[in-house]
Amino acid sequence: MIQSNFHTHTSFSDGKKQAEDYCTKAIELGFHSLGFSDHAPVLFPNKYSIEPQELDKYTSIVLALKEKYMGQLNIFLSLEADYIPNSTHSFNYFRKEAPMDYIIGSVHMVYHQKKKEMWFIDGGDQDLWDMGLRDIFDGDIKTSVKAFYEQTMEMIETQNPEVIGHLDKIKMHNKERVFSQKDVWYQALIEETLKLIKKKNAILEINTRGIYKGRCKELFPSRSILLLAQKMGIPMVLSSDAHHPNELNGAFPQALEILRTIGIGEIYEFSLNGWKASFL
Repeated sequence: MIQSNFHTHTSFSDGKKQAEDYCTKAIELGFHSLGFSDHAPVLFPNKYSIEPQELDKYTSIVLALKEKYMGQLNIFLSLEADYIPNSTHSFNYFRKEAPMDYIIGSVHMVYHQKKKEMWFIDGGDQDLWDMGLRDIFDGDIKTSVKAFYEQTMEMIETQNPEVIGHLDKIKMHNKERVFSQKDVWYQALIEETLKLIKKKNAILEINTRGIYKGRCKELFPSRSILLLAQKMGIPMVLSSDAHHPNELNGAFPQALEILRTIGIGEIYEFSLNGWKASFL
């Protein structure tokens, strides 16, 4: 069983509990490692990310917990940083502001270059996904999905995140209604993105949140993507994207069964000596 989680949100962003609550739960679960990765501040008002003036406090609390629980639990400082052209900080800004152990780079909002509008593709509201596709991208699914992956690739190329968060999150509210993951054009985008991940030596996140929240029957990313990533030699990390202490190991048993079934025998975990492979 996996005894770590490296994608964790607290009340500093859109998580439900204070940081120490996750530490006590992680110890109860027998975890050896916990990475905090609240949503990094962005350049526009919102209700989901760390307030800019709170970043130093977030950093101080995580570092204090790292000291407090040393010997019981290895605690790491991270951020899940959004990449939205003209609307987010450079990831290097956060690396300079705090001693980051790693950064998870993610796309939750797809930017329309001409309209200068953002399509929110996350959350629990499928109608909001449909409305954004219709109103911002005029219902053009190929253009909108291509924009998602092009934005992801631009993030990987220019921001150098250590971890790529929930790579195919765009599929969550689609549910094979508007496009198929088997479409040739979609598979081409996936392959192009994975080649860039490999080139940049980044780690691909296996994210279980869609399963335990009942929003998606698959992992992020899907089995076919995981198989291709494995074939390409891309390292992977398993995380729950927890927003509550009770979610720290959410759907881990199901994920491990899937990984073993498709022949993935190792994942990466962050340690006091950096990223290292662990056998399943």
